[in-house]
Amino acid sequence: MTPPLAPSAAEPPAARPTTGDQLASAPPGRIVLVTGLSGAGMSVALKALEDLGYEAVDNLRLSLVPALLQQADPRRRPLALVIDSRTRDFSAQSFLDEVTALRATTDLDVRLVFLDCGDEVLQRRFTETRRRHPLAEDRTVPDGIARERTLLHPLKEQADVTIDTTQLSIHDLRRILSGHFQRDAQAALQVFVTSFSFRLGLPREADLVFDVRFLTNPHYDPALRPLTGLDPAVAARVAGDGDFPAFFEHLTGLLRPLLPRYVQEGKSYLTIAIGCTGGKHRSVFVAERLAAWLKELGVRVNLNHRELSRQAARPNGTG
Repeated sequence: MTPPLAPSAAEPPAARPTTGDQLASAPPGRIVLVTGLSGAGMSVALKALEDLGYEAVDNLRLSLVPALLQQADPRRRPLALVIDSRTRDFSAQSFLDEVTALRATTDLDVRLVFLDCGDEVLQRRFTETRRRHPLAEDRTVPDGIARERTLLHPLKEQADVTIDTTQLSIHDLRRILSGHFQRDAQAALQVFVTSFSFRLGLPREADLVFDVRFLTNPHYDPALRPLTGLDPAVAARVAGDGDFPAFFEHLTGLLRPLLPRYVQEGKSYLTIAIGCTGGKHRSVFVAERLAAWLKELGVRVNLNHRELSRQAARPNGTG
């Protein structure tokens, strides 16, 4: 299993070098401002954006942003900045004022990304890494988390993109950021399709959730139980359910008019989650079929099977 996200460490503000190959994949004239709760994965997010070709700067004081923009032209190389509660002059209102000023005085594409996470997971991450919470110097970690959540609430409300990392691995977070910020002119909408187990919880990032537990369950066939929805025998069993053709026709019939409307509304990504009991058989097959259908429409699709990546940790799931 991919290791959990860890709290971002305080580092001096320094730009990291970017190669020419990385630069070619990132859009010019863009600034991505990353903020959020300590321990929610900001260091991981910054490294992911750096790998996409962004010039990455961590723990930058708000007062230094104008000077940085004079030295590092986002039109030549897009910028990714982490600005959070670690900085000495941090203020949520000052942050929002800076974002407003950037948008009003430049033609740059300024995006605000907020990383959120559940309290219990944040506490566990700080315990495992033995790092001090920046707002818990004179209080407990839970109190520091609560204080920071209140402090940052205005930023979460105004964020262009909010990502809850509670159930995400490092790979998941990098994949989501890539979908948001590694775009080309021909792709107006990035669609994430993920299969999952209802028993293990809904994907928090899901926009649309479809329950396929009504379909024939291959788990109850001893010959199919150890297989997954990626195997032809399982696919044939699920597709052979008499209700599957009508269901899939209704599913695609629903999505076909929705996709262009999402584009018209300026939505840059859409996450469609397909769930069954164990996330191993039915949801995997349906997610595969849906992703293939979307690709036939020319949609950019990122397909992920959440439970298959965790199969080693829980080998006895039901389909």
